[in-house]
Amino acid sequence: HRLLDWLRPRTAGCFPPPDPERVRRVLDRLFPAAGPELDWQKTAAAVAWLKRFCVISGGPGTGKTTTVARILALFIELSEPRRLSIKLAAPTGKAAARLQDAIRQAKPALPSAATVLQAIPEEAATIHRLLGTRRHPAGRFQPNAASLAADLVIVDEASMVDLALLSRLVQALPPKAALILLGDKDQLASVEAGAVLGDLCAAPDLGGFSPSFRPLLEACSGQKLPPAPHPADTVGLIDSLVELKKNYRFAGASGIGTLSAAVRQGKGRAALQLMTSAQDGTVGWHALPAPDRLADELPAALDAPLTNYLEASDPTALFSAFNRFRVLCALRHGPFGVEAVNALIEQTLTRQGRLAAGRTWYPRRPVLITRNDYNLHLYNGDLGIAWPDPTAAGSLRVYFEGPNGTLRNFHPQRLPEHETVFAMTVHKSQGSEFDCVHLLLPDRDSPVVTRELIYTGITRARSQVTVWGRPDVLLQGVSKTIERRSGLRQALWEEGGEEEKRMSNIEY
Repeated sequence: HRLLDWLRPRTAGCFPPPDPERVRRVLDRLFPAAGPELDWQKTAAAVAWLKRFCVISGGPGTGKTTTVARILALFIELSEPRRLSIKLAAPTGKAAARLQDAIRQAKPALPSAATVLQAIPEEAATIHRLLGTRRHPAGRFQPNAASLAADLVIVDEASMVDLALLSRLVQALPPKAALILLGDKDQLASVEAGAVLGDLCAAPDLGGFSPSFRPLLEACSGQKLPPAPHPADTVGLIDSLVELKKNYRFAGASGIGTLSAAVRQGKGRAALQLMTSAQDGTVGWHALPAPDRLADELPAALDAPLTNYLEASDPTALFSAFNRFRVLCALRHGPFGVEAVNALIEQTLTRQGRLAAGRTWYPRRPVLITRNDYNLHLYNGDLGIAWPDPTAAGSLRVYFEGPNGTLRNFHPQRLPEHETVFAMTVHKSQGSEFDCVHLLLPDRDSPVVTRELIYTGITRARSQVTVWGRPDVLLQGVSKTIERRSGLRQALWEEGGEEEKRMSNIEY
C-alpha cells in the first residue's frame, strides 16, 4: 500500500527543534491565551511543525482556516532566512478558491513581521492541477511523472480526497516535505474509493498523545496536554492527529450545534426530538408531504428568502440574498431530488408571475458550474446568476463572485457545463455555508442517506436548518455510516493490524 509506505517514516518519529523555547515564543504570539482551556488550534500548529505529516480535523466554526494561516506564519518565521516553497491545494476548484480567499482575509490580522506576511502564499490550486495531471478523453486524470517541488503542502477539504488521489500526491512529494491535511472527519467522503480522512482519524484514542511525544509537544506549545487513553496500544499516527474541539460559531446550547452532535454520534431519536420540540427557531422538522403537495409547501416555506432574492436590484444584492438560503437534496433524481425540486421552484415562480422563465436563460436564473474551465477560472461548484447586460438591451450576462466582493460576468454561451440551482445536492454543497438551509430527505430509505450526508447537510447552516423527511428515513439514515473498505482503516487501527504491530512503542 503506497500510502502506508509513505506514512510509516513520517509518523514513526518527529523533528525536535534546536530551540523549543523559540517555537513556544512564536506560538504564544500567534495564538495568544484567551482563557484557561486548552487551545487546540495552538496544539495543531505545534504538531504540524514537529511532524512531517499532520491531520487537523474540525467541524464548521472550529477555525480551521484561521489555524492554517497561523501555521503558515509559523513555518515561514521559524525557517528564516531560508525561503520555503509552499503549496496550497484542495480537491475542487471551488474549494481551492475558498481557501485562497480565506488566507487573504486572515493575513492582515496576523501578528507577524511584514516579511513573513509577504511570504505567505495566496494562490491555491486543485490537487490535480498541482500534480500536473491532465484529463484523459475517457474522463480520467492522467498524472505527469514530475515530482512536486515543495517544502510544505496544505490540503483543505480533505474529506473529499479519495485514496488514489492522496496516494498520487504523497508519491510526488520530496522526502523532506511536510504535508498537512485539513477537513472534517465526520463530513461526507469522496465519491471515489476510500474515505481517507475518516480512516486516518478513526483512532479510538483521538485527542491524546503518546508518552514519548507529549513532553516535547508540551515544551513547544506551553500547554499541558492529555495522554493517549491507551498508550501501550498507540500507533505512531496518533501523534499526527489533532481535532479542533472548540466551536466559535455554535455555543454549547446552540440548536444547530446540539443537533449536529446528536447526528454525528448516531443518536437519531435525540435528533428527531430536538427538531420537533425546538423553541428557538434555529432547528426544525417538516413532515415530508406527498410529491403533489410539495409544490405548495416548499415555495411557501421559502417565501421570505425568495422574495428578498426576487426583489434584489443589482447583481451584488442578488448574490447577497441568494447566498443566505439553499435547498439541499439528498438525491439527484426522484420526486424529492434536485432535478424535480429545481423544476418545481422554477415553475411555481413562473406561474406566480415572479420569474420570467419562458426560455433557457432568463433574468435571475441561478446556475451551478459542473465542469472546470481553467481558462475562464470557473470551477465545478461555482455559482452564477443571470442579469440583464447593461451594455446591450435584451441580452443577459452571467455574473460570478470574485475575490474581495468583486464580480465577473460572461456571456451565457461561454459557460462550461452547468445546471439550474435553486436546489443542489448535499454533495455539491460541501464547503459552502448558508444562513438558512432546508434539507430534503427522500420518502424512503436509500443507500445515499447516511449519517455523514445528514450531518453535512445540517452543518451547511449558519443560523437555521429545517429537515424535511419521514421519521423512519431519518432514523435509518442516522444509523448508517459510509462503508468503503479500502483496507486503510483496518491496517491502521484494527486490533492486530499490521501497522499497529509495526508502529507501536515508538521512541522519539
